[in-house]
This record gives sequence, C-alpha cells and structure tokens, in this order.
Amino acid sequence: MSHGTVNDKLEQMQQRYEELEHLMADPEVAADYSRLRTYTQERAEIAPVVEAYLESKAIEQQTEQTKALLADEQDEEMLALAREELDGLEKRAEELRDRLHRLLIPRDPNDERNVIVEIRAGTGGEEAALFAADLYRMYTRYAEAQGWKTELLSSNDTGIGGFKEVIFEVKGRGVYSRLKHESGVHRVQRIPSTEASGRIHTSTATVAVLPEVEEVEVEIKPEDLRIDVYRSGGHGGQSVNTTDSAVRITHLPTGIVVACQDERSQLQNKMRAMSILRARVYEMEQLARDEQLGAERRSQVGSGERSEKVRTYNFPQNRITDHRINFSSHRLETVLAGALDEFIEQLTAAEQADKLRAAGLN
Repeated sequence: MSHGTVNDKLEQMQQRYEELEHLMADPEVAADYSRLRTYTQERAEIAPVVEAYLESKAIEQQTEQTKALLADEQDEEMLALAREELDGLEKRAEELRDRLHRLLIPRDPNDERNVIVEIRAGTGGEEAALFAADLYRMYTRYAEAQGWKTELLSSNDTGIGGFKEVIFEVKGRGVYSRLKHESGVHRVQRIPSTEASGRIHTSTATVAVLPEVEEVEVEIKPEDLRIDVYRSGGHGGQSVNTTDSAVRITHLPTGIVVACQDERSQLQNKMRAMSILRARVYEMEQLARDEQLGAERRSQVGSGERSEKVRTYNFPQNRITDHRINFSSHRLETVLAGALDEFIEQLTAAEQADKLRAAGLN
C-alpha cells in the first residue's frame, strides 16, 4: 500500500470531518433537520477512520520524541525505559495501520444480508446429483456451526440421495459476507459407487449465493407475473399432495421461472417462490450494474458468475483446490463435513486486497 496515497486520503477525511463539525455548529444548519441528519450521518461514517488516524499521528510524534531521547540519553535505566516505551509505540502503530487498512476497504452493502443458496447438478448425471447433495450438506453443516438458521425452500431429489436442484435459505449475522464467494461451478473427481470398473469420473454442480431482499427493495409488478398452480408430484410420479398446492411463477419481463412444491399449502409455496424470485431479479439487476462499471471491478476472487469454475474436489488425491486464489487443502472430508473457514478466510483476504487495489490504496 502506498504510504503517500493513504495519507492523502486520510488527510482529506480529517479535513472533511472538521468541516462537518463546523457545519453542524452553524445555527442555520441546526434549524434544518434534513441537512443536519445528512451531515451527522456522514460524520458518523468517517469518525472511526479519523479517530484512528489522529491517534496514529500522535503515536508517530511520540515515537520521534522517544527516538530523540534514545540518541541523547546516557543513563542506562532511562535508556531501558525508553526502549520499552518505543517497543510499545511501534506495536500500537502497527495495530493502527492494520485498523486503518480495514476501515478504508469499501464495504459490500450486501454483506450483512441473509442469503438464498441454489445448488444445481451439472454434467455427470446421477453422480452430479449426489455431489449436489454433498455440497448441500457441507453448507448446512457450516451454517449450523456458525449458529445460523437454514430452511429448505425447494428441492428436486432423485430418490437415491441426490438432488437435481436444491434451494435453501440461510439466516444469521454476516451470512452473505461469508458465503458470497461460493457462487460458481464446483467440480468433483471421484469413482462413483455405481462404477464397476473403478474409473474416475468428473462431475459438476453449480452454486449460486443470492442476497435475500425485502419486498420494497425490488419492484415486481403483479401484472408482470404469470402464476400457475398444479398438483405436487414426487420422484417416480408419486403424488405428494392431492390438491393444487404447487406454484410456478414466471416473471414475464426477465423470463425468470421459479417453482415451489415442497409445502402442502399453496400460499406457503407462493411466498417461498416470490422470495426466490426477488433474489434472482435483484441478482440480475446487480449484474447489469456491474457490467456497466466495466472490467476494472473484476477481482482476483472472480466475478461471482454461475459459469465460473471455482473449486475442484479431487477424492483420489484427497485435495480441494480453489482455482481463483490457487489455494489447496488436503482435508477434503473435513471440508465437506462443513469446515469451510480455511477457504472463506483466504477468499475474504483476497477480496480485501482487490478492494484496496481498486481504491488505489495499495
């Protein structure tokens, strides 16, 4: 990170902070609730950065004074005290540098949202469906370990333990910030249990992690929807319900189709389908906005697009590799049992480094 670039930005933020304090003290502004609220909010947002910066400047000044004392002092006892003080100052200066770096990273506005996760079997037939089920178990176990709540929204199972598609909701603190990098194509290399000749097969499953959005955040007009109801059916054609409880919603402007049949109530299925539809429409709008921003926002950790190959699970070599950051682990079974933190931490660090670069702060 360029010291000059960071200091320039921090000086600007300090000047703006002082300017806001001056504006808020103006009686004319104090009488205007709307302006006062805007200035108060802006000051609150930059206050942690300015406070850390002011402390770091004070530490820098004390460090220079202590170094000057060390250069002139002859008394051994005083020298020992000065060295001890200098060690403490340098440690605190390092802590403040790290804190300022973190504070300067632009926040993802979706980080605190709950998510809807969609997993679909890709190439590989039944083996791909079994792998989709493995990923579903991995994420639900990880969520459980974090103290998050999961709820199955929709599933299309194969009848022998696999999923052609499974959609579920994860609720908790900072869920999107931890799971957002899981979007993309996951690939598995292993010998299927049905394979008599012992050949290694390669199969895929696609994961999409969508931030959950409130009704007011995405405009979906009733006239833009076609809602079909039909009788639920299980695998093998067996009936799940004898009433028309399954719901299929088509969003006519985008062509997005969502079907839900897991609940016995038509109303519950409709509510779940609308929740998934809102998340997909929001994702589509986000991708369109990101496309307008151009290639400069594309990061090392990838675009988050569903078509991007992100990770390979190699069973013969007991290895998982994340291709975006070239990071591997030989704890395959442990990771599939929900121990994802190692990968999430590496991906988060890569994202933060990208954001610092994009902001011109490295």
